[in-house]
Amino acid sequence: MTIKPDLSLVLPDDLGRLHFVGIGGSGMSGIARLFHERGFAVTGSDRSDSATVQALRDLGIPVSIGHDAAHVGDADTLVVTGALWVENPEYQEALRRGLPVLHRSQALAWLVRGERLLAVAGAHGKSTSTGMLVTALRALDRDPSFVNGAVIQGAGTSSAWGEGDLFVVEADESDGSFLLYDTAIALVTNIDSDHLDHYGSAEAIAEAFVDFARAAGELVVLSADDAGTRALREALVARGSAPRILTFGEAADADVRLTAVSESGPIAFTIVADGVAAHGQLGVPGRHNALNAAGAVAVLLGIGIPLGEAVAALDGFAGTLRRFESHGEAAGVRLYDDYAHHPTEVAAALQTARSVVGEHRVIAIHQPHLFSRTQAMAGEFAAVYERLADHTVVLDVYGAREDPIPGVTGALVSEAFAEPSHVDYRPDWAEAAERVAEIARPGDIVMTLSCGDVYRILPQVREAILAAAPSASVSADAPDAAEEPLR
Repeated sequence: MTIKPDLSLVLPDDLGRLHFVGIGGSGMSGIARLFHERGFAVTGSDRSDSATVQALRDLGIPVSIGHDAAHVGDADTLVVTGALWVENPEYQEALRRGLPVLHRSQALAWLVRGERLLAVAGAHGKSTSTGMLVTALRALDRDPSFVNGAVIQGAGTSSAWGEGDLFVVEADESDGSFLLYDTAIALVTNIDSDHLDHYGSAEAIAEAFVDFARAAGELVVLSADDAGTRALREALVARGSAPRILTFGEAADADVRLTAVSESGPIAFTIVADGVAAHGQLGVPGRHNALNAAGAVAVLLGIGIPLGEAVAALDGFAGTLRRFESHGEAAGVRLYDDYAHHPTEVAAALQTARSVVGEHRVIAIHQPHLFSRTQAMAGEFAAVYERLADHTVVLDVYGAREDPIPGVTGALVSEAFAEPSHVDYRPDWAEAAERVAEIARPGDIVMTLSCGDVYRILPQVREAILAAAPSASVSADAPDAAEEPLR
């Protein structure tokens, strides 16, 4: 069983020395970095070493590898993630001592008290939309503070303190913790029936988003294209307590309308608002990124930035880590990784790959994330992969915070394919890499998809491809392993 933090806990006035358990996650590391930069004594631990852990050490934050009660040291407060098990010895030590135990979102809520908070929520596109807003606000010399769930390519970090009046955060709805924040401006990208393990029903998810939006003191920005956010807008208006609302999207009634989308290369588009049009282009492909850009522009318009300046501030946005992230080439095969872990996200990622791959093929490596999601959505995943990928190799389930469910493995996804020749179930990673190497040809895209640790298979895939073509070499732009997944 994973830790279920008490989100109703009254936060102490003084947190003292903080110890972060699971500090290597991109969300945790960003929050820990901000506390450290504000002069707090911060320590941490993680299950394995990583580039993120080393970056924290370089800042002067001591990080232990592995979990042991002794790592708590003289901490006054423990900060945890929802991915930890209750048996964790550091968590148990904090309970034994009677130390306050805060979920990472509670620690962030404490840190941003009194800030003008711009919170980005939604089932899909949160990290990218947050990254776009940070990129644009920096380009506009607004210098925001921010915490994102992924490293923003143009900023080179997932968090930083700024001198401006806005603090931008990716607000996680998965466990209800997005309701902790004192939000001034809320952006909701979309609403989906995910995280039923926490909420229990789609109705409960919808109600949580109503509560989140109603709490925004200045402005709510909602997608006009998504059924969930359209219903959210209706609920806000019906209850008569809605703050100012702006909508964005391709729908004819959107306040900020996306038009003329060109997917040939980095995404280009036109945005129209109040009869004024502005053309924009990003440094990343994918139609979904044009929609994310429209949401960011709507926020910028809502805080008084003129349309032309808002769109121009997003020019060349280079993306965030683990979102259609290139890992170079091997023998002419292009390697990518994407954080997609829900059928809607997988569809967007594969459509992006199709817009880039040209006449060649897309080979997907799918790592199912969560036993409950795999059990509920195996058929949806199979349908998306079979429609948009030329071949799919399925790994086993990355359980994250969940206990195994008997009979739930990656085979549930592979067995749901209508044509068995389009898929291979390979729970052994070495066998999976070899199978990909057998299939891949120069010009193809091989892409890993999951918010688990699937990106770690890419070095094995690269080696297997090169072994099959020994005269080939790896391109110089292949990056090191990505950051740890958000925890």
